[in-house]
Amino acid sequence: MKPQSIDQLQEALRQQLYIAGRGLATTLFLALKLNRPVFLEGEAGVGKTEVAKVLASLLDTPLIRLQCYEGLDVNQAVYEWNYTRQMIHIRLAESRGDRATEGELFGPDFLLRRPLLQAIENEYARPPVLLIDEIDRSDEEFEAFLLEVLSDFQITIPEIGTIKAHEPPVVVLTSNRTREVHDALKRRCLYYWIEYPTFEKELEIVQAKVPEAPATLARQVTSFVQELRQADLYKIPGVAETLDWTAALVALDQQALDVQIVEDTLGVLLKYHDDLAKVRGNKTQKILDKAI
Repeated sequence: MKPQSIDQLQEALRQQLYIAGRGLATTLFLALKLNRPVFLEGEAGVGKTEVAKVLASLLDTPLIRLQCYEGLDVNQAVYEWNYTRQMIHIRLAESRGDRATEGELFGPDFLLRRPLLQAIENEYARPPVLLIDEIDRSDEEFEAFLLEVLSDFQITIPEIGTIKAHEPPVVVLTSNRTREVHDALKRRCLYYWIEYPTFEKELEIVQAKVPEAPATLARQVTSFVQELRQADLYKIPGVAETLDWTAALVALDQQALDVQIVEDTLGVLLKYHDDLAKVRGNKTQKILDKAI
């Protein structure tokens, strides 16, 4: 059941261990209320993809995910024909002395449904959550195709006709802003930029997601990452890395941070050699001194 107020949605997200600010909760509430797609931008690792997963769990409905990449086309995103099955059908017809017609070969039985078509056809008890992840990695041609889908929630298949959703899916698009997405696509969505969290919010996320972490360790990890984000790095760690690092330290039975454990596990937090080189040594000690 859809939440009936922003406060109710915010609390429901919290129960799913997603700590959402008032602004994000308001945007998601309006998206559900108005049946509008929501477009989430922000740095990698701030929780954009997690929003769609949590919404699917909250609404008790399937999550259909389309991972975007350069060269993504209709065959991967929408549908393609099951050529192997078509050939078998042709051979079986020939063995009976019959001839397979075009209408038979290009009908629903021979259609391979990809994520967008699955979401539009909606054969589920409730409208699914459709996650179009990292739309900025796809080509502009694919963006243009999405305009029909997001405007009218319909897909046209030349051999069959237009398939229109009886009830629109809940659509979440995410972007890491590796390139600008066209205004025409954004206009069809409600927009929200997810910032890196404040210390208090990130600590709350760590405590919710890794409840077994000692209180001192959780605070020191959060503070260390907050300080680290002020450094001149190629890839600033997101919340996902904070959680990974906390879980790694808990696995090592660590109760608090010290220079040695930070140096030993820094690869969980930073994923580029140049960033590791910048932080290791005296820099680690300086950041740690501020964090604790």
